[in-house]
Amino acid sequence: MAKKGFDTKNNAAERAVLIGLITDKMTEQHSQEYMDELAFLAETAGAVTVKIFVQKLGKEDPKTFVGKGKIEEIGEYVKEEKIDMAIFDDELSPSQIRNIEKILGCKILDRNNLILDIFAKRARTAHAKTQVELAQYQYLMPRLTNMWTHLSKQKGGIGMKGPGETEIETDRRIVRDKISFLKDKLELIDKQKAAQRSNRENMIRVALVGYTNVGKSTIMNAISKSDVFAENKLFATLDTTVRKVVIGNLPFLISDTVGFIRKLPHDLVESFKSTLDEVREADILLHVVDISHPHFEEHIEVVNETLKDIESTEKPTFLIFNKIDRYEPAVNNELIDPDTEPIEPLEELKRSWMARTNASCMFISATEKANWEEFRNSLYESVKVLHAKKYPYNNFLY
Repeated sequence: MAKKGFDTKNNAAERAVLIGLITDKMTEQHSQEYMDELAFLAETAGAVTVKIFVQKLGKEDPKTFVGKGKIEEIGEYVKEEKIDMAIFDDELSPSQIRNIEKILGCKILDRNNLILDIFAKRARTAHAKTQVELAQYQYLMPRLTNMWTHLSKQKGGIGMKGPGETEIETDRRIVRDKISFLKDKLELIDKQKAAQRSNRENMIRVALVGYTNVGKSTIMNAISKSDVFAENKLFATLDTTVRKVVIGNLPFLISDTVGFIRKLPHDLVESFKSTLDEVREADILLHVVDISHPHFEEHIEVVNETLKDIESTEKPTFLIFNKIDRYEPAVNNELIDPDTEPIEPLEELKRSWMARTNASCMFISATEKANWEEFRNSLYESVKVLHAKKYPYNNFLY
C-alpha cells in the first residue's frame, strides 16, 4: 500500500506549493510564522514544500483566495515545475476549490484538509480513528457538490419511487447515515471511557496540555518512565494516554493529550472534545510551552482559548516552559530586562517577565533533564496539598 503524501507512480514525495495571505489583521512577521507552520504541517503529512507564495491583500478573494494576477502567476509556476499539489493556509469554500482547480490543474488542499489528513495518518486506537473519520465526513458533507461530473444524472427505473434520487442526493444521504453511525459509535466509546475514569478513585489527576510539538509526550515519558510515542512532528500524540506516577510515596495519575494548534478545524475540535474530558476532569493542569519558539506567547493564547471553550480554566494551572536547552537570549531578548548582567540561561529566565508575572511557572528541558528535580518536587508538593484536601481520610505516608 502506498504511503499518504507519496506519489504512487514514482514513489517520490509529493511536491507542493504553499499559499497564504497577509491581511489587514496581521503583520509580515506573523504571516511568516504561519507559513512556517504550514510548511511543518506539509512535512508532517509527507509532502515536500517547493515554493511559498504570499500576497498582501485586505481580505481573501471570494473566488480564488488570492487575487487574479497572483493565482495566474501560481498557475504558471505549477505547470512549469510540475507541482503535485497546492496547499492554502486557510479553509477554502467548495466554489473556491472548484475555481482554483481549473486554474492550477493540480490537487488543491486547504489547511483543514491537510490537518485532517495528518490526524487520519496518526490515529492508532478505535477511539481516535472514529473521531477523525467523523470529522472527515463532516468536512466532506458541504463539499460533495461538483466533486464528480456524473452527479446530475437521474437514477430512474423499475422499483424506484418517482424519478429516483440524483446521485448527489444519494451521496449526501450515505454521508449523513455514516455521520450518524459514527456519532453513535463515539458515544458508546465515550461511555466506556467515562466508566474507566470513574474507577480511578482516590488519586489526583494531572493533565499535560499545550500547543502541538512542545514536548508534552517527552515530559510524560520522563516523569512516568513510560514509552509514549514522541517525535519532532506535529500531532505525534492523538490518543489520550494515562499513566500512574509515584513520587515519594504519593501516587497520582498523569495524562498526555492531543496538542492544540492555530485554526484547528471546527469539526475536529467537536469530534475530539470527548478526548479532552481528561483535561476537564483533571485536578491540576500542566500547560507546557516551547520557550524556544519565537512566538510562544501566541501559542499560550491559543491553548488558553481552547481551555476556556471546554470550561477548564478554573483549576490550578502551572506554566511549564520547556526546551530551555534551545533558548537563545539573542533571539528572545525582549524577554529579559536590558539591565540584567549576563548570567546562566536558567537564572536569566527566572528573572524574566515570565517568572515575575506567572507565580506558578517552571523552566525545564525534558530531553536534557535540566531543572528536573525542582520540577518533580514542585509537582509533588502541589499534588500532596490537593490530595490532603480531596481525600483527607485516605492519606499516604508522604
